[in-house]
Amino acid sequence: MTISYAIVGAGMMGREHMRNLALLPNATLVALCDPDPESRNQSSKLAAALGFEPQVFGDLDAMLSSVTPDAVIVATPNFTHFDIARRLLAENVAILLEKPLCASPDDARRLASMAIDHPRTFWVGMEYRFMPPVARYIERVHADETGAPRMLYIREHRFPFLKKVGDWNRFNRNTGGTLVEKCCHFFDLMRVILRDEPVRVFASGGQDVNHLDELYDGERPDILDNAFVTVDFARGARAVLELCMFAEGSEQQTSIHTIGARGKIEVSIPSGEIIMSPRDRSGLSKEFVSVPADILAAGDHHGATYHQLSAFQGCLLQGRPPIVSALDGYRAVEMGAAAQQSIQSGTPIPIARED
Repeated sequence: MTISYAIVGAGMMGREHMRNLALLPNATLVALCDPDPESRNQSSKLAAALGFEPQVFGDLDAMLSSVTPDAVIVATPNFTHFDIARRLLAENVAILLEKPLCASPDDARRLASMAIDHPRTFWVGMEYRFMPPVARYIERVHADETGAPRMLYIREHRFPFLKKVGDWNRFNRNTGGTLVEKCCHFFDLMRVILRDEPVRVFASGGQDVNHLDELYDGERPDILDNAFVTVDFARGARAVLELCMFAEGSEQQTSIHTIGARGKIEVSIPSGEIIMSPRDRSGLSKEFVSVPADILAAGDHHGATYHQLSAFQGCLLQGRPPIVSALDGYRAVEMGAAAQQSIQSGTPIPIARED
C-alpha cells in the first residue's frame, strides 16, 4: 500500500521532509501548500528533481478541496500551528505536526484536547528521539545499565537561528521563545529518558551575542541565545539543559549524559559514540551507531527525519497509536514555557501534575 502525503509549509523543514519521503518505500507526495511564492517555487523544483509530481497550492482550503491525501505534514511557522492543525482535524487525514505543538502552552493544551477524538493518527514531530545514536542510547538507559537514573544532563552547543521566510523566528511572540522553539526537543527527551513527569523548572538565560545588530521594521529580535535550565522530576531525578547558540565551532553539537547508582552513560552527536563508564571502574565500553550516507544527506537532523517518517508511516499502515502524541507535544511546550517564565521572573516555576 502506498501512502500519499501533502506538505503544508514548503520552507526549509518542508523540503527536508520531501527529501526523506523520496527515500521511504511506499510513499508519494501529492500536494504542496505554502502562501509564499518563492518557497513554492523552490519546493516545486525539488519535488520534480526527486521524481514527485505534486499539485501546488497557496491556500490550505484550496488544497483540501482538490486533494485527499492519506497524511499531511505541517512544517509552517510555530504561530500558525494551532489554526492549521484545527483545520486539518476536521478532515479524515493523518497529521504529522512539526514541533513545537503550538507557540503557547494554552494553545498546546487546547489542541492536545482536540486531537484525542481525531480518528486518524496525530503525531508531533520530535525528531531527536529518532536519531539512531540517541534511540540506541535510550534503549540502553531503559535496559537499566546505569541503574535508576538520578541525574540527566543535555548540552547543545550549536549555531544561531537560521534565516526564515519573513524572519518570524526572531521574536518570542511567533516562536514561544527559544526554550519552546528549539528546546522542546530536549524537554521531550528528558521525559522519555526518565519515564517521569516534571514538577518544577528553574532557568537562567539571556540574549548576549546573536541578532543584536538586526532590525525588522525597527524592532530588535528578543530571542534567547543561551540558557541553563534545571528540571526536577516527580520521582526525584533532576535534569539540566545547557544551551549555547553561538558555539558553531563545536566538534560535538549535542551530548546527553545519564547517571545512576551503577555508572554513567553518554552519547554524542554527530560522532554517534555511546560511552558507558561503570562506577566500579571496570573499564569504559564504547559503541558507535552509524547512519547511512543517503539518510544523513537528506536532512540536518542526523537521520532522525527519515526514521521518524518511517515510524509514522508504520503506525498508519499497521493501525498503531502514535509514538509521539499530542499530549507529548503539549508537555514539551509546557516545560519550555515554564523555563521562559522562570528566566523572566527569576523564580522556580512549579508544574502541576495531572494524575
